[in-house]
Amino acid sequence: MLTGMTETAQTSTSQPGKQMLSEQVYAHLRDAILRGDHAPGDALKPQDLAKEQGVSLAVVREALVRVVGEGLADRLPNRGFAVPTVSDRRWQEITEARRTIEPVLLRMSVERGDVDWEARVRAAHHRLARTPAYEPGEGEYYSSTWSEAHRVFHRTLLDGCGNPVLLETFDRMWTASELARRWSAHHNPDRDAIGEHRRLEEAVLARDADTAAEVLTRHLTQTAAVLTGRTQDEPSKKA
Repeated sequence: MLTGMTETAQTSTSQPGKQMLSEQVYAHLRDAILRGDHAPGDALKPQDLAKEQGVSLAVVREALVRVVGEGLADRLPNRGFAVPTVSDRRWQEITEARRTIEPVLLRMSVERGDVDWEARVRAAHHRLARTPAYEPGEGEYYSSTWSEAHRVFHRTLLDGCGNPVLLETFDRMWTASELARRWSAHHNPDRDAIGEHRRLEEAVLARDADTAAEVLTRHLTQTAAVLTGRTQDEPSKKA
């Protein structure tokens, strides 16, 4: 429960205060979904979430709409909200979009990036390589610290392109695919992510756009392949 927040307090809270409360509930729900606290296909019941967090239904619904917009939940006709199922075709569609767009952005970065960009790539990779992927107490999924270092590394690889509109597209795709990526990590703990990221850094800093794009495409395909392997087993688990 969000401490110190009651229905009475909410009614007297100023608009900035309401916005802060909404942001807290949204962040809590987003993190819970990404941590795996809610399994694929689980219902996200506004009444239960409101009671758990000690907030109004209006605040919870606003948070749910935001996570739906990020691709971390579904809004089901006449059935409320739910965590996406692993068999949902969205993951294949998101992966297709990323494999189409990100190699293009990476080529642009290799062509346009300056020395400062190279330094940021090296620093982002160094942080990622030195950050433990798993932490005690965070379950079998990648830790939140590693996940952020991972996001920063991929974002830094592409920001040399210098096009903020394209980078905003990447940001939206990244958030939408983050849940699927964490699920694939959970089911493929032996994946050589360290080697994949090292090869990406090496190709980029060598200014080898062809190799960099090829390595990135394989990297994105690997996550999709692992997730697809899991969805094939899913019906038998639910039967």
